[in-house]
Amino acid sequence: MIILFATQNFGKVKEVKKLFKEKGIEVLTFTGIEDIPNVIEDGDTFESNAKKKATAFYEAFRIPVLTDDSGLAVDQLNGAPGVYSARYAGENANDDENNAKLLTELKHHLTPHSARFVCCAVYFDGKKYISSHGTIEGEIIDSPQGENGFGYDPLFKPNGYDKTTAELDLNEKNKISHRAKAFRALSEELLKGSR
Repeated sequence: MIILFATQNFGKVKEVKKLFKEKGIEVLTFTGIEDIPNVIEDGDTFESNAKKKATAFYEAFRIPVLTDDSGLAVDQLNGAPGVYSARYAGENANDDENNAKLLTELKHHLTPHSARFVCCAVYFDGKKYISSHGTIEGEIIDSPQGENGFGYDPLFKPNGYDKTTAELDLNEKNKISHRAKAFRALSEELLKGSR
C-alpha cells in the first residue's frame, strides 16, 4: 500500500513515516513535487480542515492521501489556540512567535495551565474518508524547554512526565503523542480494510 502524506511539515513527516513503516505501509511525501496546492484551512474543526486538505490533494495527485490537522487547546483560553494553532500569532507566524503569544496570553492565569494536543488524521482515496482522533493531556509550562519536536512542544509537559514533548526522543514521543495515536488508529483501520 502506497499513500501520499500531504504535509510540508518535516517534523510530522518524520513521525508519521516511522509509524506507517512499522505497519508495512509506504508513505510518499512532497519531496521533489512542484505545484503543491495551497489549501486554505478555514474549517471550524480539526476534522473539517483535514478533510478539506485530503480532498484537494487527492484531486491534484490522484493517489490515496493522508492528511491531518492538529493543534493545542488550553482550558484557561477556552480551547485556544485550537484550529488557529499554526497561525496563532499571525498568518505567517513561526513556532517561536506562536509560543511567545501563548505565554503572554497565559501570564494573568494561575498555574497549572491544563491543556491538550488534539489531532484528527484523515485518509481519502477518492471514494471514502477514514478519520481517526488522538489527544494527549498535559499542561503548559512558563518557558520553553527542549530542542526536539516543533510547534508548542517546548512548552507542553504531558501528564505523568517531568519533561516537555520537546525533550522526549522520537520513539518516546511516538508512544504517547496525539498524532501518533490518531495515525496509529488510522493505519490499523487501513490494514483492516485491505485484508
